[in-house]
Amino acid sequence: MEDSESVATLMDSTTSKIHQLQKAFAELESHRAVTLNLKWKELEEHFHGLERSLKRRFHELEDQEKQYETKTRRAREILEKREAAVVAKEQVSLDKLQEKRDAAIFSISNALQKHRKVSSVEPAVVSYDDQFGSPAIDDQPPEAMTAESNLGEIIDPSENGNLEYPQLVELCEQMDSEGLHKFISDNRKNLAVLKEEIPLALKAAANPAQFVLNSLEDFYPKEVSNVDGKKDSTLLGVRRTCIMLMECLSILLMYTDPVSISDVISEDVKDQAKAIAEEWKPRLDSLDVDANNGNSLEAHAFLQLLATFGIASDFDEEELSRLIPMVSRRRQAAELCRFLGLSEKMPGVIEVLVNSGRQIDAVNLAFAFDLTEQFSPVPLLKSYLKEARKVSSSVKPGNASPITGQVRVLSPSPLD
Repeated sequence: MEDSESVATLMDSTTSKIHQLQKAFAELESHRAVTLNLKWKELEEHFHGLERSLKRRFHELEDQEKQYETKTRRAREILEKREAAVVAKEQVSLDKLQEKRDAAIFSISNALQKHRKVSSVEPAVVSYDDQFGSPAIDDQPPEAMTAESNLGEIIDPSENGNLEYPQLVELCEQMDSEGLHKFISDNRKNLAVLKEEIPLALKAAANPAQFVLNSLEDFYPKEVSNVDGKKDSTLLGVRRTCIMLMECLSILLMYTDPVSISDVISEDVKDQAKAIAEEWKPRLDSLDVDANNGNSLEAHAFLQLLATFGIASDFDEEELSRLIPMVSRRRQAAELCRFLGLSEKMPGVIEVLVNSGRQIDAVNLAFAFDLTEQFSPVPLLKSYLKEARKVSSSVKPGNASPITGQVRVLSPSPLD
């Protein structure tokens, strides 16, 4: 601004300088010896033109300076607002993180307190509303841990009168896996009660882990092919029971002293479980990922086998993550992924689901693994609805489609 004022002062003094020049010119003309062709009027007009041009340019520069100052001020205001928004967002994130941390600490404290009570009396049974969830407390979200720590009453399985189905204890004592399968099939209407009491009954078995492994024998009967198995309701029931028994063993292990877990699942049992997994794995290669619509019992059983018997580290993570889309519609998918150590693979899994038109599954996993910023639910659901409208207008009655399949699994069967 000081430079501008100086220029303005100099411009104001131009007129006086012209007058002085006029006097000098008049004096020169009075002493001239020859006639000058250049007249004063022409010279005066020339200087006034220069003056006007200079003033115009000066005003233009002033306007440009004001515009620059305005833009600078606006840019500074925008930058300050953005900085304030970033600070506010960071604070919100910190608050959420602190809330999750506090909830986790509180839940862990409750779980430890529950575990101490269980250790001093008998392991507690948990009411497992979401079948085949993760069997490890440390790998579950705080909400799940809090729920499990408050479920069930402490029951001594040796007191058969406390159980609605004391026959379960007798079958486990006899290591009768075939009889246990039949009993579960006959009482499947009361599946919720069975899920609560089987973990207790397994304690009565001489070798619970071996007993559960024995129960998997008919998962792939030799006389039934994979294709026929999908249409065989009896075989489907057997497979669901196999998965449930592995889950019940996981619940039993959850309430077993960590030091004693190696006694329940010995190295020999782990080797047997690994051999079964190696036998099952090639059968999964022939499965059609899209045809299963994320509800494959075969893939679920394989992953549950690895989770329950702690043998996931013996298999490639990339191969395991490619199986997740086969079970993405099962309620236990997220917990299985956590327990198998596949959390870091979830962005890739969700991307596969999105690209294959299974936005509902993608949204569920995005929420489960806190990936909603990377995979925004609203655009995904809008895309799903758009595709659903197209399918509903083009699919003939009686024909199924991946979209309609997604709608059906929003209300899973209690036998899943």
